[in-house]
Amino acid sequence: MATLSVNINKIATLRNSRGGNNPNLIKTALDIERFGAQGITIHPRPDERHIRYTDVYDLKKVLHTELNIEGNCREQKFVELVLANKPAQVTLVPDELGQITSNHGWDTIKNKDFLISMVSLFKNAGIRTSIFVDPIIEMVESAAATGTDRIELYTENFAKEYAAGNKEAAIVDYVAAAIKANELGLGINAGHDLDLHNLQYFAQNIPGLLEVSIGHALITDALYLGLENTVQLYKRCITSTHDYVY
Repeated sequence: MATLSVNINKIATLRNSRGGNNPNLIKTALDIERFGAQGITIHPRPDERHIRYTDVYDLKKVLHTELNIEGNCREQKFVELVLANKPAQVTLVPDELGQITSNHGWDTIKNKDFLISMVSLFKNAGIRTSIFVDPIIEMVESAAATGTDRIELYTENFAKEYAAGNKEAAIVDYVAAAIKANELGLGINAGHDLDLHNLQYFAQNIPGLLEVSIGHALITDALYLGLENTVQLYKRCITSTHDYVY
C-alpha cells in the first residue's frame, strides 16, 4: 500500500514571505504527521527561497516519520546537507539553478556513471536512494543499473493528460515504466501535480507504488478544506479501492 509524504516547501515559502516564523514550519510538519501523513518531504534549493538549510537540521531532530530530502546532487552543499542529516530517503532531482520547480527526470543513460557514484555515496551512509525519472523504459533500466533503491516517476505529463480527459492514454507509459521497475527490483515513488482529482486513478493503476510525494496541490486544497481534513482525503485516494467524491 502506498504511503503519503507531504512536501512542505509551500509552508516555508509562506513563512519566508513575511520574514518571521509564521507559519511555524516545524510545528506544521509535526501537525501533518499527527494528521496521518507517513512522511515529510523537503526540497532545499541554493537560494533558500523556501526550505532553509537550517530547517533541515531542525526537522531531522523532531520528525517521527520518514524524512525525504529532494534535490540536485550536483550541488556539493546539497550532498553535504544530506550526509550530515541522514534522512530516511534522498531523492536525486536534476534541477538547474533558479528553476521554479522540477520539470524533468534524469537522463540516467547519459549520467549513469555520475549517478552510480552518488547512489553509492548515499547508500554507504545508510540512506535509501531514489532517482527522479520520466516514464521511459530505457531510463528506468539505466536507473536500475546505478544501484538505486527506488525511482520516483515524474507525473506532470500524466496530470496534464488526465485533466484534458485522456486518463487512459495518460497512464499507459507510467504503467509500463512501473512494470519494468518491478521486474528490475526497484521500488516506485511518484510525484508532481498529483492531486485529489487524479491521485486515486494513478494509485489504483500503478503496480507496486510505494510512496507519493505531494506538496503544492495538497497545501492549496488545505486553504479551502483544512489541513487535517486534506491530509486524510489524500490518504484516502491511495488506500481506497472505490471512487468517492470529496
